[in-house]
Amino acid sequence: MVIKKIHENVQKLPEPFQAEVLDFVEYLLAKSGREIVQHRETDWSNFSLTFAMRGMEDEDIPTYTMDDLKVVKLAGQLTSMLAC
Repeated sequence: MVIKKIHENVQKLPEPFQAEVLDFVEYLLAKSGREIVQHRETDWSNFSLTFAMRGMEDEDIPTYTMDDLKVVKLAGQLTSMLAC
C-alpha cells in the first residue's frame, strides 16, 4: 500500500523533483546498509567480549578510586593513568 502511494505521488511530480526523491531513496538505502553493518559489528564485538570474559565472572575485580590515579607528563601532555 505504501509503495503504491509513493509511486502514484512521485508520478505527479515534475522530473527534477522525481530525481530528488530518487536521491533520497538512495540515501536511505545507503543509511540502512550502514546500520546493518554497524549492528553486525556490535554483535561481533559483544560476542568477542563475552567469549573473552568467559570464566572470569567469579574472579575478584579490583575497585579503583580517584586516589589510584596519578598524573604523568607524556610528550608535553598531561595524562591520567592508574598508579601501579
